[in-house]
Amino acid sequence: MDAWKMGLKAVAIYRDNCKVAQPLSMAKKDGAKEEAPATAATTDPVSLVETLNQKLTPHLPIRRELPRIRNAKNFKFTVAGTRGYVIVGEYDDGTPGELFISSSKMGSTLRGVMDAFGIAVSYGLQYGVPLKSYVRVFANTSFAPAGITDDPEIRTASSLIDYIFRRLGKTYLTFDERLEVGLASPDEQPAGQTSLLSDAAAQQESIVEQAMEAVAEAEAAITEAVTTVAASTADMAHLEQKAEPKQPVVKDAARPDDAAPLCYNCGNQTQKAGSCYVCTSCGSTTGCS
Repeated sequence: MDAWKMGLKAVAIYRDNCKVAQPLSMAKKDGAKEEAPATAATTDPVSLVETLNQKLTPHLPIRRELPRIRNAKNFKFTVAGTRGYVIVGEYDDGTPGELFISSSKMGSTLRGVMDAFGIAVSYGLQYGVPLKSYVRVFANTSFAPAGITDDPEIRTASSLIDYIFRRLGKTYLTFDERLEVGLASPDEQPAGQTSLLSDAAAQQESIVEQAMEAVAEAEAAITEAVTTVAASTADMAHLEQKAEPKQPVVKDAARPDDAAPLCYNCGNQTQKAGSCYVCTSCGSTTGCS
């Protein structure tokens, strides 16, 4: 009976002392200590078999069924003149759990395919497939009808499936998930939400601040150097002005005459004074008084 419960394929029965080497002995040796309860439980064949079965049994997904009375969102859409409706059943926490698609201009074949597609997506959501995975796979699929929509957030769609899953992504996914699947831009980041770009933005701000501080320090150093050079130039000009001898100024000097001869004493240009010429530098004349 024990062998049947343990699921053994064969059982060998030995009479006591029938072999030279005793296969099994229940007698305890002198001085042997009793096994601890934990060790006994570990070496118990039944426990070992149960433990192995638990480890070898695959963990199958569990379906999370929707409540009998549940909320739902109904989306009306128009893609390239084709009107349709999407009904999304929700769990109590607001996450989607089922999908129904109805569209105009569909024959019985296409309607059956869309119904089967909605049921397959619904079962996937109930068995734990993330909506983000569906959005990543089905967004941007392209087939007719495709064109302009009446949704202000999604102006164009490449197909009905593209619009439906982009609409579901914008409605149910978080900002980080929408940013991951390409349905959001950094400008749409809500205030106070931890984003994938927070660390990069903080690092970029730190780099910009360090660069601005370095630029400010460089500008201050350049300004100080320019001020020092200007002061040195002013001092040198002042010293040169003091060292330069002043030339005597002749008041009411006549206008220079290009035909006037040069002074025979200093060689400067003379100026006409009456019928003679006078040198404005040394004061000598050409002979007139």
